[in-house]
This record gives sequence, C-alpha cells and structure tokens, in this order.
Amino acid sequence: MSSLRLRIAAPEDVPLLLGMMEPFNTLEQTPWEPVAKERALRTLLADPSLGVVGLLAGEGGPTGYFVLTWGYDLEWDGRDAFLTELFLVPEARGRGLGSRALEHAEAVAREHGARALHLMARDENVAARRLYARHGYASPPRVFLSKAL
Repeated sequence: MSSLRLRIAAPEDVPLLLGMMEPFNTLEQTPWEPVAKERALRTLLADPSLGVVGLLAGEGGPTGYFVLTWGYDLEWDGRDAFLTELFLVPEARGRGLGSRALEHAEAVAREHGARALHLMARDENVAARRLYARHGYASPPRVFLSKAL
C-alpha cells in the first residue's frame, strides 16, 4: 500500500480543491455551479466550527481530498461528523489509498471530538460501498431523507 499524507486545507488550496471537486460532483451526479461551490468551500475553510477539508498527497503530489462537517446529535452523545466528500484522482485508485484516506478522515473526526462518522454512497458505486463496508460502515435502521430549503 502506498503512503498517503494528510494536511488540513487552507484558503490558498481553493484552486487545487476546485479542480478535484468538479470531477467528484460529476461522478456523484450532483450539480456543479463553480461560483456557488467556491463560495461554500471558502466559507468552510474560513470557519473550522463548520468542519474541515483534508488535502491528501502521495509520492506524486496531490492525490485527493475529503470534506468533514460537524453536527451534534443526542443519539451519539454529542458531536458527530458527516463525510460529505471523499475523492481520489483516477490514477490513485485501486492501490489501497481509499482505505488510507478513510482512516485519515476518521482520525481527524476523532481529533475534533466526533463520536460517530456518517457518510453516503451512491447505490451504483460498488467500489465505494465495498470500501466503507470493509471499514465497518453499515446502513442505519432508518431511511435518510433530505429536502432542499
């Protein structure tokens, strides 16, 4: 398994992150509006009370990123976290780096006091679902519902 370094992203990383966020959103079939995404990313990077962005790098440079956002839930006795994005560039996939990236995300969540980490994966993204299952993630006994406000 190759090494994977982590550092918390800073405002100067916005162009690099946006370059990876666009293909992530394409893969996830979510709308990509560059101005809105940049604004949301800059807000997140400026306010650690909202969450953090982890920038991942391997031997050849930037390899991917993840986004953790914070919540609070009595079910988990306090702070929980949501892994809203986990992305590896295509050339970094299939080498065990997804496991390392997930381990980094879990460690950052723990360091910030999260007692649970939640995530979602598209049903057809079999590779991601297998990765998450290998790391102990399971579907809760309730259905996740959303409404845009």
